[in-house]
Amino acid sequence: MTEQSEWRFSDDRGQLSTAPRRPGRVLAYVQAGATLWGLGIRPQAVFGSDHDGPEPDRAKTGTLPLDEVAYVGAGAALDVERLLDGRPDLVVAVSYGGGHVYGLAPETAKPLEERVPVVVIDVSQARTFGEIGDRFAELARSLGAEDRADADADLDAARDRLRTLTATGPAGARRVVALSPAGPDQAHVARPGMWPELRVLTELGVQLVEPAPGPGANWSTLGRAETFALRPDVILTDIRAHAAPLDELRGEGDGSAPVVPWNPEPLYGPCDHARFLGLVADALEAARTR
Repeated sequence: MTEQSEWRFSDDRGQLSTAPRRPGRVLAYVQAGATLWGLGIRPQAVFGSDHDGPEPDRAKTGTLPLDEVAYVGAGAALDVERLLDGRPDLVVAVSYGGGHVYGLAPETAKPLEERVPVVVIDVSQARTFGEIGDRFAELARSLGAEDRADADADLDAARDRLRTLTATGPAGARRVVALSPAGPDQAHVARPGMWPELRVLTELGVQLVEPAPGPGANWSTLGRAETFALRPDVILTDIRAHAAPLDELRGEGDGSAPVVPWNPEPLYGPCDHARFLGLVADALEAARTR
């Protein structure tokens, strides 16, 4: 093994992972795997979290080719042997702070790290969306991905479109509510400052509604009437499989606001981010013409 052939990457725990050569069989948490795919790296397999089931949540997988990328399961179904069944030479996971591996129990994560390098990317609210995206991009480059100037150009164009839309005319005053429906009578309304992707929208001039102070760091749980008393002109709705359908929450009198499908576990590649910003811009334009 030479210094030139050795692969090295320091993750967001400050932990250095090394391998004799660049890893090529990557097992990743589904969010990380879908992000890497958008950056030019195809994972061998992905796994879910305790919120997921025996089948992959299509809201989280982005454009991952699921006929080519295996899904090994989630939650209690995961153990070290199942995770290592495809002989991965790298595991990519995410953390919401403290270096804890999200989606894997500690009794699974620890012995896993004893057998294969594990890289953890911090996606917590303490970081900006751009900082998280930069870390995924660094990891993808270390795994052989090439930068795509056209992807950055598309993202710049999407940002410019939103800035223009929110700076002129009535669209700038459109009220946007991000929520996760919990059934016909209740919703978890996002506190925008706690979500890196929502903070990007605020920075671009989108008027995201802040629920009243109260219990819940990331969400404010409100009844149906309280939710629609926020007077949303546009709704960003959680489309993950464990969220209830928005139609269960909306009544006949609350069904006219344009809706943007929102994955609170976003993908951090520029193409994926540009696509989301474009959907928000489309909804603001639709709200303006109502």
